[in-house]
Amino acid sequence: MSKFKANYALILLIIFALILVACTPQTGVVNTPPASNQEQTQQPAELNKPELEKEAEADTETQVPQVDYKQIGVNENGQIMLLMYHGISDKEDIWVRTPENFRKDLENLYQKGYRLITLKDYLDNNIKVEAGYTPVVITFDDGLKNQFNIIEENGEKKIDPDSAVGIMEEFKKKYPDFGQGGTFYVYYPTPFRQKELIKEKFDFLIENGYEIGNHAYSHENLGKETAEGVQKALALNVFYTQKYLPGYDVFSLALPYGIAPKDEKFKYAVSGEYEGTKYNNRAILRVGSNPAPAPNHVKFDAARLPRVRASELDTGGVGMYDYLASFEKYPEKKYISDGNPDTVVIPEEEQENINKESLKDKQLVTYKKN
Repeated sequence: MSKFKANYALILLIIFALILVACTPQTGVVNTPPASNQEQTQQPAELNKPELEKEAEADTETQVPQVDYKQIGVNENGQIMLLMYHGISDKEDIWVRTPENFRKDLENLYQKGYRLITLKDYLDNNIKVEAGYTPVVITFDDGLKNQFNIIEENGEKKIDPDSAVGIMEEFKKKYPDFGQGGTFYVYYPTPFRQKELIKEKFDFLIENGYEIGNHAYSHENLGKETAEGVQKALALNVFYTQKYLPGYDVFSLALPYGIAPKDEKFKYAVSGEYEGTKYNNRAILRVGSNPAPAPNHVKFDAARLPRVRASELDTGGVGMYDYLASFEKYPEKKYISDGNPDTVVIPEEEQENINKESLKDKQLVTYKKN
C-alpha cells in the first residue's frame, strides 16, 4: 500500500511539472493572435492615445522658433499703406501705371518685405503676415477695362496679361508667399467695360480672393448730392453688384473724386437705403495721401481711411515710393508683424496709442525696445 502511494505521488508530481512548463511563457516565438484578441491588445494603446498626442503636440510646440521682437522691430500698431491705383496702360500718367511699372511696384513691395492682405482682413484685424514682414492693401478705382481685360487668343478667351488682374495673377504664381487680394471699386452701367463679361469677371474675382467695392452708381460727386441722392447712388451700386453676385456683401466705399457728402449728410456715406436696397459701408476710403493707422490704433477711423497713390509722377512727396523710402529710414513707423494673428505685439512706449477696446479676443504683448 505504501508502495502504491509512493508511485501515485510520483505520478502527480510529474503531471504538475508538465503543467508548469506548459504555462511558462517562451521567448523568441511570436504568435499572431486571432482578430478578436488583436483588437483587445490594441485597446490599451487607444486608451493612451490622448497622452501620446499631448506628447507629440508638446514636441511640436518646442520646435516652433521664438520671435525676437526687439531684433526684428515688431510693431503691430504701426502704419499700413492702402495703395490706390487707377489705370494700367501703355502711357504713364499721374493716374496711370504702365504694365512694366505695375510689375515693378509689386516686385519692389515683395523684395522690401511687404505682403499683400485683403481690405477685409485689415478691417477685421486678421493680419496673417509672417514675422518681420509688413502688410499692404491694394485698391483700384473706376473698374476700367485695363484693370481686368479679357482677350481672345487662338479662339479661346484669356485674361490680358498686361491688365492689372493678369499681372497680379502672374505675380502670384511667381511669388505664392506674397499673398493675394485687391479691391476693385466699380461703377455702372458697365464695370470693366465689357458688358457681356461682367458676370464672368465678377465671379473670377470673388473666386480668386479679390473684393468688389462701391464707387457709387455712376461715379457721382457725393459732395454735391442731396441726402436722397447719396443714398440712391450708393444703393444702386449695391443693387447691380448683387444682381451679378446674389447676396454679395459690398462692405466698403471709395469716394468718387475723393469727395465725401457734406456735414450731416456724411452719415449716408456709411449706411442708407433706397427703394428697398440697403447698404452698410464698414470702411470709407479717401484719396488721402498718407498710410493708414493699424486697426488697434487710437486714431483708426474706418469711415475716414487715407490711401497712398501708387505713382511716381507729381506725388508731392507722398506717393508710394516716398513712403517706401521713409519706412526704410524709419522702420519703427510701419507695421511689422510678429507672425501670430492672435496677438498684438508692440514696444512698451506704444501702449498709449492702443485702443484696448478694439483688441477683443487678441492678446496684447509689450516688450522693451531698448
